[in-house]
This record gives sequence, structure tokens and C-alpha cells, in this order.
Amino acid sequence: MAKTKKQPKVESTAQRLSAIVKSCRNFMRKDKGLNGDLDRLPILTWMMFLKFLDDMEQVEETKAELERKPYRPAIQAPYRWRDWAHAGGPTGDDLLAFVANEQCIRPDGTEGPGLFYYLRGLQSETGRGRQDIIANVFRGTTNRMENGYLMRDVVNEINKIHFNRTEEVFTLSHLYESLLREMRDAAGDSGEFYTPRPVVRLMVEMLDPRLGETILDPATGTGGFLAAAFDYLKPQVKTVEDNEVLQQHSIRGGEAKSLPYLLCQMNLLLHGLDYPSLDYGNSLRFKLSDIGDDQRVDVLITNPPFGGEEERGILNNFPADKQTAETATLFMQLIMRRLRVKTKKQRGGRAAVVVPNGTLFELGIAARVKQQLLAGFNLHTVVRLPEGIFAPYTDIPANILFFEQGMPTTTTWYYEVPVTEGRRKYSKTKPLLWDDLADLRAWWTDRQPNTQAWQVDLGAIVKAAEDASRPFSDEANKLREQLSTIRAELAALVLADDRQVNKLRDEIRRLEKAEREARAEADTFLLAAYNLDHKNPSKKEEEDHREPGELLASVREKEGVILGMLEELSLSIMSVEADLV
Repeated sequence: MAKTKKQPKVESTAQRLSAIVKSCRNFMRKDKGLNGDLDRLPILTWMMFLKFLDDMEQVEETKAELERKPYRPAIQAPYRWRDWAHAGGPTGDDLLAFVANEQCIRPDGTEGPGLFYYLRGLQSETGRGRQDIIANVFRGTTNRMENGYLMRDVVNEINKIHFNRTEEVFTLSHLYESLLREMRDAAGDSGEFYTPRPVVRLMVEMLDPRLGETILDPATGTGGFLAAAFDYLKPQVKTVEDNEVLQQHSIRGGEAKSLPYLLCQMNLLLHGLDYPSLDYGNSLRFKLSDIGDDQRVDVLITNPPFGGEEERGILNNFPADKQTAETATLFMQLIMRRLRVKTKKQRGGRAAVVVPNGTLFELGIAARVKQQLLAGFNLHTVVRLPEGIFAPYTDIPANILFFEQGMPTTTTWYYEVPVTEGRRKYSKTKPLLWDDLADLRAWWTDRQPNTQAWQVDLGAIVKAAEDASRPFSDEANKLREQLSTIRAELAALVLADDRQVNKLRDEIRRLEKAEREARAEADTFLLAAYNLDHKNPSKKEEEDHREPGELLASVREKEGVILGMLEELSLSIMSVEADLV
């Protein structure tokens, strides 16, 4: 009996792409210029980025030919991927020189700028075209590979990816997200590049963005929120016009660092967004008062950086009484400013923002910002996330604030996400899963108090604080009126003896001190009302069994709050000294 011929094993798209990426990483591991995934992923990304653009432009070029229309690619020969990355293209030192040198012998045999220098100099007529995106991507991109033959091996592997095939792009988008997750794990203090996908998905679904609305993340990172929002909007597309709205008018972002900017561009391209609208620069660099209605958005979703410090020039973009070096507090002000204003015809903008615990209980300028939040926005929900969600970047617990522009806050719901039974906390190896948020998602549409959910009447707390502070505010206002009168008397003295002038000046100093003390007393009552750190009343106080490292992290968080308050005090003193001068 003849043996049945064994059928060759058919490799799936996912298996093939995974093998290509694995092969690329193996080649890069041999290069002495690279150290870890934090070096390897950017190189893999810029190569995929150029291959993706070339595949896309070849499709557009073919379409233009069929329609007998002229077509001008964003990247001209001999710098297109097809011109130098084909099998017979440059290799070894010639390839390294072409990629990184200011001047080189190009693949067509002519002399000219190297690849990176050419790409950084691209510019469109409008300043907002594809060329400008490419220039921004490569402005902060460098080549750290030292072996041109290994680079050629990587290029040959990338050539096996077909970005003009929908199935491959879809599969690669998921593979790429896993690479970003690995990079997050390897990044240490650069972990802000990655927000856990269950948290991202929760925030997008609870905001429920609709096609036609504008969605912004001003601290984009690698684009997790924008990619999830884009995927959420896709099923709402029914017509060619709908697709144009989705592609060109829905998704906006901002990122200041070159590496996450590059990673975000690739992430969004793989998800199907052909022209990502990403501002390359610090979103805080614009004067807050200059942000007009045309820059406001319907939906804002972000995990802004926290614990950082901004330069003095950035602080000057904010109101004098709300200037602080704490990045999270500055971003909260920007977020409120960028949300669409509620009118009779349109809904106010809505936001979901990840903040550390310190943002909830900080006083000083942070409290003034929260005062603005509660006065002009409905902070309807605070989701309290457990420890370990953002490990290994930080173990500090975080929260998600959900709020909407157009009406003051009255009652706020708090929901505390519990750690899955059998665990003490989440970690890098035991992360939060989507199913862990099932109870929260079910509660969201049918809100009832339970062991995890409770209501706080923030409006009543604020009103009680305002009532308690009013006598001191009234006293301060009376003292200010007296000061105004005495200053007028002093200014009217023309020929007076020194004793009379000095007496009035002494009285002015006394009243100024009394006014400051009265206002400080008023602030003591008032600002304390904006402590949003309300604990779960159903949860019993537990002993602190945290590890020494976790306790140290908690201490450092509190030290950061204290340092921030000291910085605010320093700025206030500088302001007073400037007034005296």
C-alpha cells in the first residue's frame, strides 16, 4: 500500500510575519552598536515606515495612471524604498554611508545627501502634508547600527512584508503593539510610552466617541489611545464621505519626543489611519489664553506625563496664579481649555484623563486647578485603579477622571477597581486584563452604590467650604478697601513731614499683612474642599504590608508633592519680589 504523501504545512500570515520580525531582531542582536529593544525597535520601525509609505505610494501611483492624472510622490528617486532596498541595492559600508552620511554616493551612482539628511529636509507647500510628517519623523531618528551587512539582512527581511495587503497590515498592527509592550518593559523610566490596553479600551468605550467628533490626545506617546479611538470609529463608517471624515477630520495628537512620535506614526498607519494629524512638539508650548474655538475638541483622552518639570518659558503660558513646574497640573489646565464649550446647539467636550493619586489630594496651585475643574465641568466619575497597573514604570496607584464641559460638578461617583481575588496587586507578569473590568463596565450603565462604588457630594463640600471661608474673604476685602484709601492719602501728600509719611507707610504694611493672613485663612478652608482623594467607605483600613521598595516609592511620591509645593512657594515669592521692585 502506497504511503500517503504528507502535505506541506501552510504557514499562516501571523506566523510568517512573526517569523520575519523575529529574524530582524536576531540580526540586530548581532550588531555591536545596539543595546536591547529600546535600540532595536526604532530601527525596525523607521524601516517599516519607509516600506509602508512606498507600498502605499505605489498603489496611489497606479491609481493615478489609470485615471490619467499626474502623481508626485512624497519621496523622490533615488530615496524611495524601492530604489535602494531591493535585493541588489547597496550593502556594507556603502549602505551605512547612504543611510547616515550628510553626503554620499547614492544608489543611482550620483552624489548627493544621505537618506536621513534628505528626509529631514522634506517640506510640503502647505506645511501640513505627507512630506512634513516624514521630515518630523526623521528629525529625531538616528542610525546606531555599525554593521552594514547586518543592516542589509534586516532590509531584506522587511522586503518580505506587503503593506498593500489588508490582512498583513491588520496582523502586523497587533504584532507591533506587542513589540511596544516589550519596549515598555525594557524602557524603565521611559515606561510612559505605553498605557495598558485594558485601561485604554475602557476609557475609549466609556467616552463613546461618535463619527464626526474630533478626538485629541495631547500627550500621544505611541498612540494607544488614538489607535483605539480610530478602531472604535471604524464600524460607524458607512459611506465614502464617512471615511473621509474619519481619515482627515477625526483624530488629532501631540507628542514632544522624537522616538514616541516615530512609534506613534507607525502604530496609526498600521491601524489604517493614512494621514495621522500629529503635532510634533510640546503641547504646553502655546499660551493658554490664545487657544481659540477652532482648537477645541469634542473628546479628549490622555495619560499625560506626571512627576516632570517644565522650563520657565512653558510656565509663562499659564495664568500667574496657576503656574507650577508639575507637568500633570499644567496638562489639566490645557485639557480643560481644549474641550469644546457647551452651547444650546452642541454638547460640551468630554474627557477621560489618567492622573496619579497625588493630583487628587495636592493643595496649592493644584487645588486652584481642581477648583476650576469643579466650577466649569461635571466631574461625574472617578475610577480608582489599583497598584501595579503601570508596573514596571511605577507602582503608584492612578485614577481616571471622567468629566464634561458645560455645568459645575455636584455629585461624583467613585468606583474602586479591586485586585483580582488571589492577588495582592497587579504587576508586569500579572497585568490587568479586560475581564478584570467587567463589573465596572456593567455598573457604568446601571449605577448603584455597592462595595466598590459610592457617591460623594462634592458640590455640598465646596459650598460648605465657601461658607466657612466667606468671613475671612470679607475681612480681606475690607482691609483692601482701607489700603486703597490710605494709599490715596499717601499719594495726595505733597508737602508733609517725614513722620506723617512714615506713619502711613507703617499702616499700609500692617494692613497688607493682615489682608494676606485673612486670605490665607480663607484659602485654608476653601482649597481643602478640593481634595478629591475620597476613600471607599466600604473598605476597612488595612495594615500596610507593602514591600520596602513600594513604601519608598510612596514616600518619593509624597516628597514630589512637597517639592512641587515648595516650587510654587518659590514662584510666589519671586512674583511678590518683582511687585515690590
